[in-house]
Amino acid sequence: MVDCIRWNYPTDIRYGCGGISQLGSLCEELAVSNPLFVTDPDLVELGMTKDAIQCYRDTSSNIGIFSAIKSNPTLKNIELGAEIFNQGNHDALIAFGGGSALDAGKAIALLSGQKFALWDFEDKNDNWKKAQISSIPKIIAIPTTSETGSEVGRASVITDEEKALKRLIFHPNMLPTIVLLDPELTLNLSPSLTASTGMDALSHNLEAFCSPADHPMARGIAVEGCRLISENLLKAYKNGGDIEARGRMLIASTMGATSFQRGLGAMHALAHSIGGLFDSHHGTLNAILMPYVLVTNRHEIEKDIEYLSMCLGLKSTFDAFLDWILLLREELNIPHKLSEIGLSKKAASIVGKTAEKDSSAFTNPIILSADDYEKIYLRAI
Repeated sequence: MVDCIRWNYPTDIRYGCGGISQLGSLCEELAVSNPLFVTDPDLVELGMTKDAIQCYRDTSSNIGIFSAIKSNPTLKNIELGAEIFNQGNHDALIAFGGGSALDAGKAIALLSGQKFALWDFEDKNDNWKKAQISSIPKIIAIPTTSETGSEVGRASVITDEEKALKRLIFHPNMLPTIVLLDPELTLNLSPSLTASTGMDALSHNLEAFCSPADHPMARGIAVEGCRLISENLLKAYKNGGDIEARGRMLIASTMGATSFQRGLGAMHALAHSIGGLFDSHHGTLNAILMPYVLVTNRHEIEKDIEYLSMCLGLKSTFDAFLDWILLLREELNIPHKLSEIGLSKKAASIVGKTAEKDSSAFTNPIILSADDYEKIYLRAI
């Protein structure tokens, strides 16, 4: 039997300012009558969230709300969400928020109708085939940050608190049925969150571009994603009301998650490891780690980075690209060292060992050892 490579592309995406007003009609389109609205505690009381829920209630009154999730969602969060989903006899899930809410929502949707535990669907071998597909409800994903691109992903990153690590939960049917991209929902992001989430989106496009995996279409998307970020992140940071820049960043975030079908790399392997141990902000970790990982991978990615640098209108050299990254971080007030966010050398060994086993490590341009990861961590301290 021929072993073909599988290339997937995103789902139905609706883009437009004010698009949230269509939430009720989108649910009608999918024959949804009693969804569970999943968001995070910081968003649930905000006006824009209440307005979004009202957009649904304009067409139907039945809706549940769940917001008991951490910034790095945990197993307990997902199990509680699935329990509430089932108790409320919900027929679909609306995930509204940043990467945390989107990841949690998708994982809740998966777990809600299964007889297996969540960790049984960790992205290893063919674990996803255990799931009863007919029991996975429809998902509508609505991002409010330009960050993870989880809205077009078929996986969720969930923290295993017991083992202090992050696990990737995967199923093809975790891909949302409809994605609603409304730039107006990102207008209230603070400059600091605009910076860290934007750098996270850049890390997805950049690591996907550098991956050795064969996916030419995704590689092309990664280049364009990087270009959009290079032209719009600083604009959105300096002027949060720049709706054009906000829209381009939202699209670039979605492109990043589309492109990382090629895989990610050492930035994410380390960020997952550190985040699992210390509950640190994922985007900030990727932003800090970015130049250290680029230098580590230099001899394998230099030609690719020269091409990418040219596409961004920079001098076509690795050093020009690295200088651009360093300057961008400085202009965004991103810390240069992990020690600036409270991390220390003490955790270096466990970070290295955990990063080496992370799924993102296997598509880094160079297969690094635990010792290599430990050294990157120490350089970044």
